[in-house]
Amino acid sequence: MDGRASAPAAGTVLNALACGKGSAFAIDAETTATVELDDSGTVAGEIADAPDADTELIERCVERALAEYGDGDLSGGSVRTDSEVPMAAGLKSSSAAANATVLATLDALGIAEEVPREAACRLGVEAARDAGVTVTGAFDDASASMLGGVTVTDNRTDELLAHEDVSWDVLVWTPPETAYSADADVSRCERIAPVAELVADLALEGRYAEAMTVNGFAFCAALEFPADPMLSALPDAAGVSLSGTGPSFVAVGEREALAGVRDRWNELEGTTWLTTTRNDGGRTR
Repeated sequence: MDGRASAPAAGTVLNALACGKGSAFAIDAETTATVELDDSGTVAGEIADAPDADTELIERCVERALAEYGDGDLSGGSVRTDSEVPMAAGLKSSSAAANATVLATLDALGIAEEVPREAACRLGVEAARDAGVTVTGAFDDASASMLGGVTVTDNRTDELLAHEDVSWDVLVWTPPETAYSADADVSRCERIAPVAELVADLALEGRYAEAMTVNGFAFCAALEFPADPMLSALPDAAGVSLSGTGPSFVAVGEREALAGVRDRWNELEGTTWLTTTRNDGGRTR
């Protein structure tokens, strides 16, 4: 039995490391997972174009989905992910991979449309905790990827505080270096908790662009990233932030204005691309 699904990447409005609350929005770049199930009792994972990458996350996603929704006859299999999303770049590649893998497993079981998307998302979050690829559980990132649009969450309780569709143009700049969220200095981030609470309030008021800019300056300081990319994006961008624990930056606003920001970010080393938000989230196909 086989299944196939995809889930989008996401950008940050609020990083949850400081106060436990987070917010993210889905962007139009995705990870696709293909799952084949059997009765072997073990799951083998493969990440396209990264033969040495750790596959524990996607393997745990298959295992958790089978444990929750399988009938016992299918106990193992294989999973392969292909992605447009750079790994360890702050663009929620792990959440996209987890969501796509869970949905592909449910597709292989023939029940993808029967399982609520929030429930499927929580399976991936638990698998991420099992695999140690996240500090917070990343329910904010995972919910944005799975549900689409923008979400606000409390990652301490995995509570969805807000969710709505958005239609934004999005500019992304990803420098050559990588940064793994599990390696972030949590103690430094916790020092800016009062600022993060302010960002959460802004997000819950629907003031996402302002929220992400405040988040960006605060977390550039906490995680020791230069704020120069943010300064070069303002005031043309409606909002701009370090995404996740970096190193990527994301900006939202009018496409024409973001084109000017793109010209300036193109002078930096790395990759710059202009895209849009996604409101459909994870999907089987």
